[in-house]
Amino acid sequence: MNDRFLLRALPAVLVATTLAACSAVGDAPAGSLDLDAPEVGAALGVITPEAVSRHMSVLADDSLAGRGPGSPGFAGAAGYAENQLRGLGLEPAGESGTYRQAVPLRHSTVVEGESSMSVWTAEGTSDLLYDLDFYLGADPLRGEVEITDAPVAFVGFGVSAPALGYDDYADVDVQGKVVMFLSGAPASFPSNERAYYSSGATKTDEALRRGAIGTMTFWAPDDPRLRWEVNSARAKQGAFAWLDGAGRPNRGQEALRGSASLNHSAVEVLFRGAPASVGDAIAAATAGTPQAFDLITRVSMRTTTRHEGVESWNVVAKLEGSDPELRDEYVTYVAHVDHFGVGVEVDGDAIYNGAHDNASGTSIVLEIARAYASLPTPPRRSVLFLVVTAEEWGLLGSDYFVQNPTVPPSSIVANFSLDMPFLFHPLRDIVPYGAEHSSMGRSVATAAEHMGIAIGPDPIPEQVLFIRSDHFSFIRRGIPALFIKSGFETGDERDGGAINTAYRSDVYHTPFDEMDQSFDFGAGADHARVNFLTGYIIAQETPRPSWNPGDFFGGLFGGG
Repeated sequence: MNDRFLLRALPAVLVATTLAACSAVGDAPAGSLDLDAPEVGAALGVITPEAVSRHMSVLADDSLAGRGPGSPGFAGAAGYAENQLRGLGLEPAGESGTYRQAVPLRHSTVVEGESSMSVWTAEGTSDLLYDLDFYLGADPLRGEVEITDAPVAFVGFGVSAPALGYDDYADVDVQGKVVMFLSGAPASFPSNERAYYSSGATKTDEALRRGAIGTMTFWAPDDPRLRWEVNSARAKQGAFAWLDGAGRPNRGQEALRGSASLNHSAVEVLFRGAPASVGDAIAAATAGTPQAFDLITRVSMRTTTRHEGVESWNVVAKLEGSDPELRDEYVTYVAHVDHFGVGVEVDGDAIYNGAHDNASGTSIVLEIARAYASLPTPPRRSVLFLVVTAEEWGLLGSDYFVQNPTVPPSSIVANFSLDMPFLFHPLRDIVPYGAEHSSMGRSVATAAEHMGIAIGPDPIPEQVLFIRSDHFSFIRRGIPALFIKSGFETGDERDGGAINTAYRSDVYHTPFDEMDQSFDFGAGADHARVNFLTGYIIAQETPRPSWNPGDFFGGLFGGG
């Protein structure tokens, strides 16, 4: 039996006496860290499946009504996390000596009855139907915005990546036009670069830089993220932005006059008379062929948006490091506690409980904090624990934190994000998103080897997970980060890939994400352990994590 199974089965005191130790970790010189030291084994042993289950059951309970930002349910969930961290003896690291960092939000929702979209074709003008054919993005800046009879250019994936040998915009002028693009990015791109160029924000920025006035996006029929009813229901809940000290939202651009998501019924109308059929355009994109052409049709779009202010906050606690020179540097762990609150009813249920997304990640961060707090001597670096708001609405809580940190910005050396790590079978292998970009890859490899866990490549690159959780806020500020998810090895006859696909198609972002699922809480405990160990290595070693030479994200955001 390797340490991984031993730690799951034995109580902390027995683990501490069973694991061999050569020296106290705090006394070990850099490069000779002893993960078999008794205090490390004891810290791993305080993490239990029962504790993960208990936290998740509280956070995903109907009484918290889906934890929507600004709601009493969110306040209850954030308060629970705060009380747990305080109870561990961790210090407040929020504002004014508290555990809280205020995150002022603006909630923007489309007034559907006053919003519309129509397409001019050679046969006449077609008024599209809201929800059936399209839905619009709320404008965070203005109450009303309009596009009238504008030309449309189809721009493939809407990706310009010359360094990767790909540019959809090479042969098209989109000045004054509405650009229409497929969701996703070329499959030939490396996994995380593919994720970056799949981002709607990246695509919108590129389109506006080239003079476009609006955007329209649609999904290929076989895209696993095409769940029209689910996506449309989510859009009805609007969008959030955080506000700066002057009350300005962090998102929204004056040049963008409208943004729409299209069902295939609308796509067919827009492609009438086009130089290529929709099917041929999708086939070319699937084959990795850059493409762009003007459509014969023209589009009008009117968006009316209602705004309201929302009070929300992040929870921030810290364990101060033990080294006089390194204690002013921070390893950070983050999980979002928000979900979608009460939304569109599905099969008689309107509460979006978010048990896996992300009561699980918040629970794991609380258990990582318990492990650190149990150490007789803190690690050399300090450790920050963040439970953040409004991740589901664009990574807002974590983005607000990195833009307005409660510690000096240069003091944050590494980040770990815990977000629905996949708790439906034992943790046999992990996919550490971000490992190939920085020296953190070596740290997670050491931790995984110690636990007897394999490391594998991204099994679902089409889901572009690298940009979809709070670690990416830190990466955009040049801070190396890891997002550790479970691989698909189950250890038995079950197909981990099929389980993942079923969850994402039937449960993810619906009211069915509740505690009655077949969770493996032992996997949750193991996720806490591998994240703890990886962070502990970084918190103990003298060198700061660094971007790998020539890395794409290091060059893009880290100045490398």
